[in-house]
Amino acid sequence: TNPTWIFFLVLVIILFAPVLLGKLRIPHIIGMILAGMIIGEYGLHILDRDSSFELFGKVGVYYIMFLAGLEMNLEDFRHNRFKALTFGCYTFFIPMLLGLWTSQKFLGYNLSTSLLLASMYGSHTLIAYPIISRYGLSRLRSVSITVGGTAVAVMLSLLMLAIIVGLYRGESTQLFWIMMSIKVGLVFFLIIFFFPRIGRWFFRHYEDNITQFVFVLSMVFLSGGMFELAGLEGILGAFLAGLVLNRLIPSLSPLMNRI
Repeated sequence: TNPTWIFFLVLVIILFAPVLLGKLRIPHIIGMILAGMIIGEYGLHILDRDSSFELFGKVGVYYIMFLAGLEMNLEDFRHNRFKALTFGCYTFFIPMLLGLWTSQKFLGYNLSTSLLLASMYGSHTLIAYPIISRYGLSRLRSVSITVGGTAVAVMLSLLMLAIIVGLYRGESTQLFWIMMSIKVGLVFFLIIFFFPRIGRWFFRHYEDNITQFVFVLSMVFLSGGMFELAGLEGILGAFLAGLVLNRLIPSLSPLMNRI
């Protein structure tokens, strides 16, 4: 429970897990996941999953999604947007339909519980993206399609979750969906229209790299918070922030290197 020893243990894992698994030719990110499973409350229970770990976990996922949007080749993505949409639909609906069938057939769950479990099967995150980025492959066409497909799958999964929650709370009325659509549309408009203009003004008036870096992080979490206020998960906001700031931050610049 001592915060000093907790932080020390986490740093030791971050330091040695990649070294040990690197000798086994296992990606470093897998080592982090395995270490977390072992020392977590469902493993040896050395550490509790308290609010500090939840904070770091959410920040990490936001940052990965932001980087994915920031490093994406937008021109290539524009030409392959239908492929990304198709890939995202495949990776969402196939696992979801299989999960829906198995949950009802073998587990005996009702429809709403089966839909909730199946929507978890349909979503996925870019857990391997740091490896792709490290090897300089983030602007490949296949990566752009995968990132776009992931955003589609996550969006569909979150919409399914919103439907289930609305049904459970008795809020699934026409007014509820109209208000949610208005809020989501307004958030999209504010981010797409104002963020590039604010970013362009800030980068023009403040040239210090550290100040620019803090500003970029502020925009990322502001975008995530706005999406949460609209009723969706903040990771979509972080991804959208990366997309709108993509053209403002050159790939070969001190700011990008710091990010």
